[in-house]
Parts: sequence; C-alpha cells; structure tokens
Amino acid sequence: MDQMKRFAIYYAPREGAFADAAAAWLGWDLAQGRAVAQPALPGLADLTAEPRKYGFHGTIKPPFRLVGGVSASDLAQAVANLAGTLAPVQLPGLEMVLLQGFLALVPGHDPALTDLAAKVVRELDAFRAPLTEAEVARRRPDSLTPRQRDLLAIYGYPHVMEEFQFHLTLSGRMEDAQAADLQAAARAHFDGLIPQPFRLEDLCLCGEDREGRFHLLHRYPLSA
Repeated sequence: MDQMKRFAIYYAPREGAFADAAAAWLGWDLAQGRAVAQPALPGLADLTAEPRKYGFHGTIKPPFRLVGGVSASDLAQAVANLAGTLAPVQLPGLEMVLLQGFLALVPGHDPALTDLAAKVVRELDAFRAPLTEAEVARRRPDSLTPRQRDLLAIYGYPHVMEEFQFHLTLSGRMEDAQAADLQAAARAHFDGLIPQPFRLEDLCLCGEDREGRFHLLHRYPLSA
C-alpha cells in the first residue's frame, strides 16, 4: 500500500453482476487490480482508455498525494474510523446520461450524498499534500468560477462541496456522432444490472500504482 503514488476515496460496487459488467465495460477490474476482456464493440477500447486507469467508480474524495509525516496505514485507519460515523445513502436509482461530453451513470440530486462527500473531503484533508504549481495548472484555473478556484485552493479540487456531482464514468469525451451508438451499446451491456435503488454503503480506499492504474485497497462499510 505504501508503494502507491496517490490515494482516493471512491464508491465502487460490491461484488456481483453489476461490478463484473462495469469492470468488463472499462477493461479494468478495480477490486482485482487486473485487466479484463472488454465486449467486442468497435472503438470501445479507445473510448474507454481514459477512465480505464481509474476503474469503475464514483469519486468521493479525489486523488491526492500523502502529505509528509503520515503513512498509508495512518490514512487507512482514518478512513475506517470515519466510515464508522457515516450512514449509508440510498437513492432511487442511476440514469445513463451524456455528461459534458462523456457517458456516465448519475443518481438524482440528494443532499445526504452531497453532505457525506463534503464530510469525507473535510475530515481527510489533513492527509493531502498541497498541490504543486503544475498540478494547479492542470486544473486550468482560468476556466473555473471564483468559487471553484477557492475550492481548488482549499481542498485541492474544484468540484467538491456544493460543486460536487456524483457520477460513474463510462467513457472518455466523445464527438456527438459517437455518443448515440456508444450509449445504445452501454444500455444493452448493462441491461437489468444497474441497481434500482442505488445504495452507497462503503468508503473504498483506492491507490494509484506506478503505472497509473488504480486498485481497491480496502472497503469500509458505512456503519453509523
């Protein structure tokens, strides 16, 4: 675990048909930490290349480097303790949509989910190393709103707190001509498997290896 470059707190589905279908769609099994065969769909490998390295997930606290003086074990203990203070969140379901040019599964807005994510971001921020100038530049601060720039400065990411939008990414950005065909293929692939209702019931501590692939390190049930 100490060999990981960065860490993140994600939602990842528990073992089962939905998790298997999602891993196959992206070509990377986050829980097993290995590549898996994708459906034989033209262009799928290219269109999922960017999200593949992260695995199928919903971001709660975005990837970060550990600050000096703390270990991965310290972070793991803090996540375990925090999960014990949080209750699961249940939402009616997930909808497959085009979100800013990429395909994703999204729930309806729920204040409980936004509040949970905000608490995780705040409570674990002491473990996050400050952003470097290069990391700030990659977020293109000139394209952000004033509030998003403030959040970037405070928490190292612009889309947290009231700017948070939970989503499960299924593709990279696409041209409009590609989107309809990919969405139809995804609907067929996930037919009958998308959970209704949708429950977020764990905090998943994930780590990025030296090759840039993310792995599920520990799953902590929300048990308040």
